[in-house]
Amino acid sequence: MDRNQETRENYANPRTCFFHVIFKAAALAFYILSALFFNSFVIIFVVTVFLAALDFWVVKNVSGRILVGLRWWNEINEQGESVWKFECLDHESLARMNKKDSWLFWWTIYLTAVAWIVLGIFSLIRFQADYVLVISVCLTLSIANIVGFTKCRKDAKKQIQQFASQTIASQFSSTLQSAFSLV
Repeated sequence: MDRNQETRENYANPRTCFFHVIFKAAALAFYILSALFFNSFVIIFVVTVFLAALDFWVVKNVSGRILVGLRWWNEINEQGESVWKFECLDHESLARMNKKDSWLFWWTIYLTAVAWIVLGIFSLIRFQADYVLVISVCLTLSIANIVGFTKCRKDAKKQIQQFASQTIASQFSSTLQSAFSLV
């Protein structure tokens, strides 16, 4: 197996992948296991939300940029309206992104939201409204990243299509110009 093929089969950014997963796992594990060790809802709430917030920040500002080449944020303009801002790598860089890194990124952000939903259902079934609050905050952070990166990916695809259209139009135009200049 040549070195180039070996690179494609492994994670290109193993440290980033590790931190992308560890904060998600830490928030979920702490929430699930905390009932065994703590009687204080406040401790469970604060630590779980803190870990989920760390996960939100790492995904939004670090792993999204490194693993899939995308970044998003939301601003309030002068009219007081919420405006989504998207940033992506250029077409060539996006094409070179590691498929395993990308796969890990997308599956973990979706599976984390599903895990929080399942935990929320269990809390509702057990009539634990206070724990539904913890889950709601964590689920909101997860969904914010899903929505942000999904919109960002769609915007990146649209930019790539526009770039391709402009390149084709430019090539066609220059071909026509050179053809008519020969005549």
